[in-house]
Amino acid sequence: MVWSGLPTVRDVLRLGVVAEGLPEVLAGGGALDTRVRWVHASDSAGVARLLDGGELLLSTGSGWPDDPAALRAFIEGLVEVGIAGLVLELGTHYRWVPSVVVETARARRLALVALHREVKFVAVTEAVHRGIIAEQTAALRARDEVRERFTALALRGSPPDYVVQQLSYTLGAPVVLENLAHEVVAAEVPPAIEAELFTDWELRSRTAHRRAQERLRDGGAPAADEWLIVPVEARRTRWGHLIALPGPPHPADRLAVLQQGAIALALGRLADGPVDEWGRVGRRRLLDGLLTGRFSGGAGAAARLAAAGVAIENRRLHGIVISRAAVTAESADAAARALGGRAIVGTGPSGVPAPASTLLLSLPPAGRLDDAAAIAFARAAADPAERAIVSVGAEAGDLDAALISLQQAIDLARGRRSEGSGPQLRRVDARPLMRLVTTLRDDHRLLEHGERMLAPLVDHDLARGGDLLDVLGAALSHPSNRTAAASASHLSRSVFYQRLALIEELLGADLDDGETQTALHLALLVRRTSGR
Repeated sequence: MVWSGLPTVRDVLRLGVVAEGLPEVLAGGGALDTRVRWVHASDSAGVARLLDGGELLLSTGSGWPDDPAALRAFIEGLVEVGIAGLVLELGTHYRWVPSVVVETARARRLALVALHREVKFVAVTEAVHRGIIAEQTAALRARDEVRERFTALALRGSPPDYVVQQLSYTLGAPVVLENLAHEVVAAEVPPAIEAELFTDWELRSRTAHRRAQERLRDGGAPAADEWLIVPVEARRTRWGHLIALPGPPHPADRLAVLQQGAIALALGRLADGPVDEWGRVGRRRLLDGLLTGRFSGGAGAAARLAAAGVAIENRRLHGIVISRAAVTAESADAAARALGGRAIVGTGPSGVPAPASTLLLSLPPAGRLDDAAAIAFARAAADPAERAIVSVGAEAGDLDAALISLQQAIDLARGRRSEGSGPQLRRVDARPLMRLVTTLRDDHRLLEHGERMLAPLVDHDLARGGDLLDVLGAALSHPSNRTAAASASHLSRSVFYQRLALIEELLGADLDDGETQTALHLALLVRRTSGR
């Protein structure tokens, strides 16, 4: 028999070789769940000095003292040594268990079992020891497998969120990686418990850390319903902690598994050098997940963002896209802190000048992202700032509105091209038609309108590698100045006019007609906001 961990006294009593002795529990309760480290058989009155604790003692009692006071002292001595339990076989020396033995065992919460039939003690010890050794062998194999797995992750340079994911799968329990400020860097948590777990995360985390420190001082082991916490550190530098929520036992020991994950993460941080790869990868994937709808509910997503340090409730939120300039997680958050807020950086959207980044900016209630603040933010976050195009969505007050603001910023960034020096600011508040298109971007009627209006030009450009859509966009951006439109298209006036004539022919429309211009402008916005 192989047990999950060391067997308990209760487990031993369920063995067939023990059941043959008709065991009767005379004192037990919670003591029956005491772990048995080994089995020892002895009738000696001095056996206590030969034990180290954790043994299940088998005896016939033939060498025990006869005096009740001495017998009580003998049982007390066994308890002081820390034996797991006492099994007394009746018939050889005792016909019944002396009352002083029963009273002392009950008073000292010692598991006491009487066997009413003779059993082979050697068979009991062999069965238990075989199971213990098998369990230890299985634990060694499991630890080797876990060590190899997480060493391989470290050598491959696996990102922190993937290491956390693998830890969660291995332990069969939620796992969270947090930095020293108790901000969540990465987490693998069932969506159903996200809101509950991450709400007031910092308070819950600090409380769990304090309890773990108190338990460590007292020399106790964590209870089954408590969080496991291990530091992620190397070379006297600590970067954060791994936290595993309660879960099933693991043959390699849950704490040992978590420690292997911490080693893999620490090796990754050493390889990263001064770069905060945790913040970059963890937060980027968090924001990317929100933009692609990879979250089950607004409450859980908002709590997850707050746990990562970006508060949503009672904040002024803005979606931002910075294109033509590089933005790091550190520079964006530092720029946000200068405004009294926090920022999280995601992957840049397609269809905008690279390099590009998507950002969610969270400001306090008194904070305002006016034009001056937006430019200051871009200068602090972007490199080089002079090339940056900053697209800012509308102010939002909750997560749903923030996601709309993010999409507005993305749509703005995909809009008309800009060649000047920067940072250049685009705001959806200054583009009412763009704001309308973003709000209605998934309406099938709007998509149908865009396809119907532009299909001839799209087919032409795809078949011939043409630029009619770009020419149309330039013409609509400068409806009263064909010279400026031609310049924006990088075409001579004569070639530009030829392109316009071809567009009118393919569409069967008059580009000087105001209503036609409005319809085509709307169709182009629909196409650009879809990333094409």
